[in-house]
Amino acid sequence: QVQLVESGGGLVQAGGSLSLSCAVSGTGFSIKSMAWYRQAPGKQRELVAGITREGNINYANSVKGRFTISRDSAKNTVYLQMNSLKPEDTAVYYCNAEIMLLFTSPRRFDTYWGQGTQVTVSS
Repeated sequence: QVQLVESGGGLVQAGGSLSLSCAVSGTGFSIKSMAWYRQAPGKQRELVAGITREGNINYANSVKGRFTISRDSAKNTVYLQMNSLKPEDTAVYYCNAEIMLLFTSPRRFDTYWGQGTQVTVSS
């Protein structure tokens, strides 16, 4: 069984930094892409940053220049370094991955989500 295990997050003052990590646990899988989403109270979940297995990266305009997504393919882990944090970055951050289970039929990529981790930025 495949699971996404997140760590990091917490409370920080505006202008500070936090880092998040998300590891895919399990066996017999192939990862197509990983991403971070966030959801603030009363708002829809939105894409923050994503990275494909080829290394293609995209960011939400609101975080460009402040956040950096990276990955360690050997560890099946994706990271999000968040700098110059603003109060509007406050949200629950979710890890997302497109994963194929290699020993099932038919093979297809499915979407998996982490449990979410709270990031709170005080002004």
